[in-house]
Amino acid sequence: MSSVLSPSTAARTTTPRVGMAIFALAMGGVGIGVTEFTMMGLLKEVEQGLGISTPEAGHLISAYALGVVVGAPLLAAVGAKLPRKSLALGLLLFFTVANLTSFMAPDYGSMLVSRFAAGLPHGAFFGVAAVIAASLVPPTRRGWAISMVMAGLSVSNVVGVPFATWLGQTFGWRLLFVLVGAIGLVALLMVWKFVPFQAAHPDASIRRELGALKRLQVWLALLVGIVGFGGFFATYTYIAHTMTAVAGIPSGLLPLVVALYGLGMVAGNIVGGRLADKSVMGTLYRVLPAIAVALVVYAVAAHWPWSAMVMVFVVGASGSMLIPALQTRLLDASPDAPSLASSLNHAALNVANALGAFLGGLVIALGWGFVAPALVGAVLAVLGFGVALLSGLLERKRPLAA
Repeated sequence: MSSVLSPSTAARTTTPRVGMAIFALAMGGVGIGVTEFTMMGLLKEVEQGLGISTPEAGHLISAYALGVVVGAPLLAAVGAKLPRKSLALGLLLFFTVANLTSFMAPDYGSMLVSRFAAGLPHGAFFGVAAVIAASLVPPTRRGWAISMVMAGLSVSNVVGVPFATWLGQTFGWRLLFVLVGAIGLVALLMVWKFVPFQAAHPDASIRRELGALKRLQVWLALLVGIVGFGGFFATYTYIAHTMTAVAGIPSGLLPLVVALYGLGMVAGNIVGGRLADKSVMGTLYRVLPAIAVALVVYAVAAHWPWSAMVMVFVVGASGSMLIPALQTRLLDASPDAPSLASSLNHAALNVANALGAFLGGLVIALGWGFVAPALVGAVLAVLGFGVALLSGLLERKRPLAA
């Protein structure tokens, strides 16, 4: 992992600025989480404001996800020769400006373009932020450092998304993008002040970064994320329908349900980081079956309000435990192209989002009920576990490069 952790950066692990540097990177994650997830809760307001149909409003969410999938490998590869701090600053500036253009977009077409643009820096930022965080701590604490950066995404679901949803419903949905722009600006200033400068690797190039795509273990790690995490999104996408139609929870309590899910994500992210520091593959082997079990129990518990709310927390926690291990696994699988490999994780998670939502909607359309997506998710988690086992078996025959 010499390309990720050098003696000079390891020496900085004792400085108090490390915590603030990681916090600054996490703030970028808060802004990304708010812009990604709040749109789902403001779709009705967006429809009325732009005079569009529900499917057209849904396309705005799809446009953002497509931007993530396209931008993650593209911007990570193009920025390979830049110092990591400079790349992070550039991506945050891009993100901030793109969201402000969404605020000013006069019609549906321009809004569609601006949402796609806002998604472009998402994966690349998380990728380079994870690499920076991992470089600031000893190898035995990489999982923790990465989980702290990812915590910004989880915290946004607890605090930022509910607040942004209230703000948009009360004072106008376009204010969401002003709020996100303000968060992006704060994150940019904090990264500029607290994240230490790291020169680009002398051999860094677009070709070197794209070399990550030649490694089977990189693709297997991405497949674990796409399949294994797809169940998380299959459940989350239809959580409002499940809680109101199956558990009988009043729609007025849905913000509490979403907050519980977010709290579970925060807890799971922290625990997942600790577990990844002990054993990356061991974490995958344990967490994926745990997700499957949690989703099956959720499908049963969803028929009663209190048990449903408990399992909402558990499902959020079990799913988010997976992310730090996947991020660390990709760094291990491609040590000479860490930015691209790490960025691809978030492209994979957005593919998982699309896959989970599609399969969940399919079983609902077949008349299997609103708990069926959770059972589909359990099957996906088991399949992801199978991919992880295959990856581990191949690694025994051919260990990862040091």
